[in-house]
Amino acid sequence: MTIGGEYDAVILAGGQARRLGGVDKPGLSVGARAMIEDVVLAASGARKVIVVGPERPLPGVIFAREDPPGGGPVPALRAGLREVTAPRVVLLAGDLPYLRTGHVAELLRASARAAGAGADSGVGLGGVGGGVVAVDDGGREQWLLSLWPAETLRRALDGYTGRSLRGLLGPLVHARVALPGRPWFDCDTMDDLEEARMNVLNEWTALACKELGIDPARVDRDLILDLTKEVAHGVARPAAPLTAYLLGLAEGAGTAPEDAVERITALAKDWRETAAETLTES
Repeated sequence: MTIGGEYDAVILAGGQARRLGGVDKPGLSVGARAMIEDVVLAASGARKVIVVGPERPLPGVIFAREDPPGGGPVPALRAGLREVTAPRVVLLAGDLPYLRTGHVAELLRASARAAGAGADSGVGLGGVGGGVVAVDDGGREQWLLSLWPAETLRRALDGYTGRSLRGLLGPLVHARVALPGRPWFDCDTMDDLEEARMNVLNEWTALACKELGIDPARVDRDLILDLTKEVAHGVARPAAPLTAYLLGLAEGAGTAPEDAVERITALAKDWRETAAETLTES
C-alpha cells in the first residue's frame, strides 16, 4: 500500500507559458524526457494520474481540460478533481524537472503526521490527513506541490469564486514541509530551463566520474562540450561522441599532447579545407 493510503495525482499542464513565448512548457525536455514525463513518473504511485491540459502520448494517464482552456489553475483544479476517486489528491505542476517519487512520498508522510496531530488535538480531518504544502528554500508555499483531502478540496471549491490558488488553499493548510533538494523548482523562463538542463549535466558528470573512478576536478566539461559542438557542426553530428572517445583513449594512453583539445577543435573548424587538401593529395 502507498505510504499514507491511496491517492490520486492531479497535474496542471495547460498554462500559456507567456514568459516562454507561449510554448508547450511541460513538453520541453530536461535531459532525456519532457518535464511532464518526469512529473508523471514521480506520481507513479498514484491510483490515478490525471493531467489537466492537452493530450499527450503518456500511457495510463487520464486527461481532463479546464473550461475555458488556459483559464487558470482554479478552473484546472476543478476539472482534474472531477476525475478523482481516491481520498487524497497530490496537486502538482507539469514543469517540475527535479521532482522524484521520494518527494511525493514525503508529502504523504507529512499528511499522515498532520492527521495524527489533528486527532490528538480533536480537529477532525476525515481520517485522511491534513492539507500539506511544500515550501521553497525561502519558506514560500508551493501550491502546485501539495497534498489535500479530496473532499476538503471539493467543499472549498464549491464556495470559491476567486482565481488564486493561494486564496483557495491557504485556509486549508495543516502543515508545511521543506523537501530535500529543489523539487519545487519550475521552469518559467528560458534561464530556468537552461539551469535545469545544466543541472542534469552536472549530475550525470558526477555519477559517471564516480563509476569510472575519475576525479571530477580533472574534467573540463565546458572545454569538452565546446569541442564536441565544434565537431558536430563542422564535421558531422556522429563525429562528436566519437571524437570525445578518441580523446579519452589518447589521454588514457598518455599520448595526447597538452593542447589536444585545441588542436582537434582547430581541425574541426578547418575540416572541409583540410579534407579537400587530403583528397587532392591522394
